[in-house]
Amino acid sequence: MSAPNEDSVNQTATPLPAGWLSRWPAVTFLLPFAVFMLVGSLEPTPPKSSQSDNLGEAVLETESLDEVIDSPAIDDFSPEEGGLLPKIPYAYYPWVYTLKIVLTLVAMALVWPGYRTFPFRVSWLSVAVGVVGVVLWVALCHLRLEPRIIGPVDRFLGSFIPGREPGEIPTIHLLDLLGTGERSAYDPLTQMAGQPVAAWAFLIVRFIGLALIVPIIEEFFLRGFLMRFVMHQQWWKVPFGEADATALLVGTLVPMMMHMGELFAAAVWFSMITWLMLRTRNIWDCVVAHGVTNLLLGIYVVLFDQWQLM
Repeated sequence: MSAPNEDSVNQTATPLPAGWLSRWPAVTFLLPFAVFMLVGSLEPTPPKSSQSDNLGEAVLETESLDEVIDSPAIDDFSPEEGGLLPKIPYAYYPWVYTLKIVLTLVAMALVWPGYRTFPFRVSWLSVAVGVVGVVLWVALCHLRLEPRIIGPVDRFLGSFIPGREPGEIPTIHLLDLLGTGERSAYDPLTQMAGQPVAAWAFLIVRFIGLALIVPIIEEFFLRGFLMRFVMHQQWWKVPFGEADATALLVGTLVPMMMHMGELFAAAVWFSMITWLMLRTRNIWDCVVAHGVTNLLLGIYVVLFDQWQLM
């Protein structure tokens, strides 16, 4: 596919909103996503396996979140190994996540006029793609293809590195990259067992983020901005739904890098949404498909205790 010519761009591009958002077109697409990612970088990760059992026991045996936080199984705020920022205890995850959602909602409210320039219409195809998408995502995640495929490649490439000790496993640490996409895996029904009302309240917040917030900010960033940005200097004039080879590649590779632990699921799923974009040329179809997949994924996680997927 080739980039659109100037005449078609000027005739069919989505109009810019009035006011300050028209002077900085990228703000609509970047601000909420940037806020979400920046605050999300502070989210604590699950304790290491040596601490996980102690943490679970501490949560189950205490009656309040405050007691869990004060438990010796929870690390104090201390710098990460090799890092400068303090490590936030895992029990604080609900607070950090809720703050992330609140600040992202504020950012979304600021750019809402930009969202409204895209006419809201939804096709049933988006719902169907979302349903098929969650089946493929769960199936591919459970297959755990990443270590099975990347592991042998890692060892093969590592065998060419000189100076290895006898018996040392050859590696170039490709598998270490999979850990960069580690999910929080926070189960409020277990971690906050002593506070069932708070646990369910946070679960509602989690679903709002998963099924409503994330689909909007990710689709507007990836397809509303990034895929058009690589096509044309005045990217905001590119009609939504048009894509050249570079845009198609970016539309798959970037989300794969954002889901390092689920590379193959991300490759298949985001390619499906790109197909939907090309088919309907409607950003809200992409948002709805994303939301349907995430909603059904969240329900699956809760029903079948598969928190490693969230």
